[in-house]
Amino acid sequence: MGIIALSYLGVNSNKIEDWSTYATKKLGMQKVDSTGKSLFFRMDDQKQRFCITGDEGDCLSYLGWEVEKKDDLKYFADKLDKANIKVFVGNKSLSDKRYAEEIIYFFDLSDNRIELLFNPFKDDKPFIPGRPISGFKTGACGLGHAVLHTEKISDLVPFYRDLLEFNVSDYSFDPIKLYFFHVNERHHSFALIETGRKGFHHFMVEYNSLDDVGQGYDLIQFEENAVAYTLGRHTNDYMTSFYSITPSGFFIENGWGGRIINPKTWKPSEMTEGPSFWGHERLHMPKDQRLKFRKKRLEVAASGKQSPAFIDCPWLYSNMKK
Repeated sequence: MGIIALSYLGVNSNKIEDWSTYATKKLGMQKVDSTGKSLFFRMDDQKQRFCITGDEGDCLSYLGWEVEKKDDLKYFADKLDKANIKVFVGNKSLSDKRYAEEIIYFFDLSDNRIELLFNPFKDDKPFIPGRPISGFKTGACGLGHAVLHTEKISDLVPFYRDLLEFNVSDYSFDPIKLYFFHVNERHHSFALIETGRKGFHHFMVEYNSLDDVGQGYDLIQFEENAVAYTLGRHTNDYMTSFYSITPSGFFIENGWGGRIINPKTWKPSEMTEGPSFWGHERLHMPKDQRLKFRKKRLEVAASGKQSPAFIDCPWLYSNMKK
């Protein structure tokens, strides 16, 4: 019982042409529908993973989380109602638009729209990427992960941990406050970052091949103001990735090799190494702020801390044996 994956997400933006090119030619998504105002994209056999609404704002429109059973929708609706969170039942028009059997929606304490859905629809037509890639790692792990800005992280952690029953993976207080949550075997499908403001920080797409990431990096790294974080590797989920700047100004993490965990035995802990073993120079930040993260990386390197050996990564090892 419960929430099992990040199923889809939507972004408010009227930069239709820019997003169409970026999502297909840079990320490799497949554009499946366009109304002239809105855009819809696939990443796998699910009918819809990503939407540009056509509305102004250049901000997050909604996050869609899949539940395991239809009864889970009522379970969470009742739980949220008892916590004085108003819950709306999606009508057939909304369900059809999202390609799901049934939907409820509500807003978190920072006014982010959260949708819970049962049974996202599949497409019997093969996924055709917008650029040559080996594909995205989705399936049971969902679309990827999403990260939200927060003014005060302690205000939002109870909402997701206690009401929506997201499981804490780990957390950090230096050089910035972060909380990571898992809902399946992916190390985290959701995170909060205390930056003193609200909004969408980034979402992550994970590729099946490191070369997909590297070739995507080559496609944008020589463009002006296109890279937010350089190529690097994270300390908690071992993801090798870079962050690109979207037409709407928030980021997308382009990653490979993310950590697979056992949710039944996982114990949350505080991260003290900082967010990256190496790389991920934050080009979008002022120099003084970038130096805080750079100092942490140099401390990690000086201590000899690295990710586990290749063979110790369950997902990579399982793919080697195929």
